Amino acid sequence: MESQPATAIVTCSQCGGELHPDAGQTFLTCPYCASTVFLDKSQLVFHWYVAPTLDESKARGALARWMAGNQTVKDLDRKARITEVAFSYFPMWLFKRRLPSGEDRLLLLPAAATSITELKRINLPPGDLRKSTPDIDQSAQPPTVPLEVALAWLSQNQVPTQEVIEKSLVHVPIYTCKYIFNDRTYTAVVEGASGEVFANLYPAKAEAPYLLIGGITALIYLCLATFPAMGALQGGATGLGVGLLVCSGVGFVLAPILFAIAAWIAAKI
Repeated sequence: MESQPATAIVTCSQCGGELHPDAGQTFLTCPYCASTVFLDKSQLVFHWYVAPTLDESKARGALARWMAGNQTVKDLDRKARITEVAFSYFPMWLFKRRLPSGEDRLLLLPAAATSITELKRINLPPGDLRKSTPDIDQSAQPPTVPLEVALAWLSQNQVPTQEVIEKSLVHVPIYTCKYIFNDRTYTAVVEGASGEVFANLYPAKAEAPYLLIGGITALIYLCLATFPAMGALQGGATGLGVGLLVCSGVGFVLAPILFAIAAWIAAKI
């Protein structure tokens, strides 16, 4: 039996004919000599692809919605200029790991060099995988990360090789989008089946203003909380009541002011 990373071909040990097994098959009957072949999945690599559901216009729409979301700076969808949108099938190593408990887990690693390492978070439901066909070859990026390298990386990250029971090469449809914001070029990837956007670097919202207003608010109400205690120490029950009244009144007045400041910051950043 031979392992072919890109085509999942098994050679019949009886006649040498090429066999093309389906995922999940353990025994396969050779169509040439009728011999039965046992498939050891730990030595078999299947080749799949995911069919795209988005065309370029829909991919641009998914990118625009992501730009208008809460992660990015305000109005990025209007201020950024998209300079390039390129479609391709990107290769990913898909491993099925069987834990000692018997539970199976899927692990995904890029099979080619990419600056968008977030691609490993792509969700690949098994029902979306299709047998690879020559039709996608023209748009498919070839894998440049050898299977052995990917397995070594898994081993370094506490995934024992013996727990990897199935290996697959999957070509995923992606739209690589480049855009310019404030004279700087950024890259984002739109997954062509789900529309999910992946990006390592992007113009993110500044956190300092939010942390500042949050810290100020916490400090103010912490100070107000001391009023009842101070009143009780100085005037007993009467002082406690006065302190509670002052604390409640000032807190009631300041709440809408602080909320308005926070809303203004959210609208501007």
